[in-house]
Amino acid sequence: MSSRRPDPVPRAAGPSLAEILGGRGGAFDASAAPVAFVAGFGIADAARSPSALLWGGAAAVGAALATGAVRLVRGERPAAVLAGLLGVAGAVLVALYTGRAVDFFVLQIASNAASALAWTVSIVVRWPLLGLVVGTALGQRTRWRRDPDLLRGYRRASWVWVAQYLVRLAVFVPLYLAGAVYELGIARVALTWPLVVACIALSWPVLRRALPPGHPGLLHPRAPGAAGGPPYSGTGHEE
Repeated sequence: MSSRRPDPVPRAAGPSLAEILGGRGGAFDASAAPVAFVAGFGIADAARSPSALLWGGAAAVGAALATGAVRLVRGERPAAVLAGLLGVAGAVLVALYTGRAVDFFVLQIASNAASALAWTVSIVVRWPLLGLVVGTALGQRTRWRRDPDLLRGYRRASWVWVAQYLVRLAVFVPLYLAGAVYELGIARVALTWPLVVACIALSWPVLRRALPPGHPGLLHPRAPGAAGGPPYSGTGHEE
C-alpha cells in the first residue's frame, strides 16, 4: 500500500493560477512602451537631437496605442486599456516636465512601492489581494474567505507577490538614483513578464501546499460545517 500523500488539489478541481491569471500577455504588453521610449530617446540622443525626449515620448505613446488596440481585439475591457494608456501618458509628461529621461520611470517605481505596501496590508488584515483577484476571476466574490484553508493559502501565496515588487524596487531604485536610463529600460523588461510568470508559477505550489488532502480546490471554497457541502477536513487554523 502506497504511503504517498494525496494531491491536495485534484486535477479535476479546476484550473491552476497560471490558467486563471495568465500574466505573460499583459505583462509583455506593459513592456512595449518603456522599450519604445528608451529606443526612441536613445536614437535621437545619439543623433544629438534637442528633441530626444519628445521622440522618446512619441515612441512610447505610439507603442501604447498599438498594444492597446491589440488588447481591445483580444477582448479586454476598454477601461483597462485606457488605464494603461493614461499610465504611459503620465510617465511621458513627468519626463517632459522635469527634462530628465530617467523620470519616465518614476511612476513605475512609485507603483511598485504602493503595490508592495497594499499587498502586505491585505495579508495582515486577512483580505489577501491574491484571493480577491482569483475570487473575482472565478466569479466567487469573497466566498473563499469562509474557507480557512483557502484563506491561509491565499495569504501565504500573496507573500510571493510582495516579494515580486520588492525585487523590482531593489533593482529600479539604485538605477534611478544613478540616472541609468538604458539600464532601467533593460531592467524594466527583464523584471516585467518574466518575473510575473515566475511569480504565478511560485504562487501555485505555495497555495496548493496550504490545502489539506481531500480539499476540492480553488473552484469549491467551503466553510466548516457548511450544509450540503463536502465534509470539512481542514485544520481550521488560520495564520
